[in-house]
Amino acid sequence: MATANGSTVIGESILISGSLQGDEDLTVRGRVEGTVTLTRTLVVEPTGVVKAEVQVKNCIVAGVIIGNVTASESVEITKEGRMVGDIAAPRVIIVDGASFKGRVDMGEVDVSAAERGERPARALSRPSSRPALSSARSVPRPAPAPVEEEVSASAPRPPAPPPSLGMGAVKRKVVVKRK
Repeated sequence: MATANGSTVIGESILISGSLQGDEDLTVRGRVEGTVTLTRTLVVEPTGVVKAEVQVKNCIVAGVIIGNVTASESVEITKEGRMVGDIAAPRVIIVDGASFKGRVDMGEVDVSAAERGERPARALSRPSSRPALSSARSVPRPAPAPVEEEVSASAPRPPAPPPSLGMGAVKRKVVVKRK
């Protein structure tokens, strides 16, 4: 059923099994199984169930999707939405109260492949500004030099430094004034 604004609606009593391809928005109120490839937006309403591999421009999930979703722009799972599968999109919105089980890849997606109906190849992830943990851990740290000083028996001893300083440990300089 096509609406006046150029989108198609799959009614609540409809079951579609197979491959869906199109160049317009699709609203699912019923059930779709197989593959869905669109150059526009897929909306799964609260009564809708999609068990499919999905490749779209945008996806809004208020019902259920079981399968992987690749979007060239965004994926949004609303408060009523439930999804089991992996998401690959540059923008992912999971609203408080939504249910999601899977992995999220927000690397850049090849848009031209999605428009041709091919499975988009994902580019490498954006470079991280954080240093690699393996290189930070492999640098040996020198042991602190022993301090020799005369301490009277009644003076309290400062606590011994920890045996090893782990990642995130803070070194502090302590100044002890003696009378």
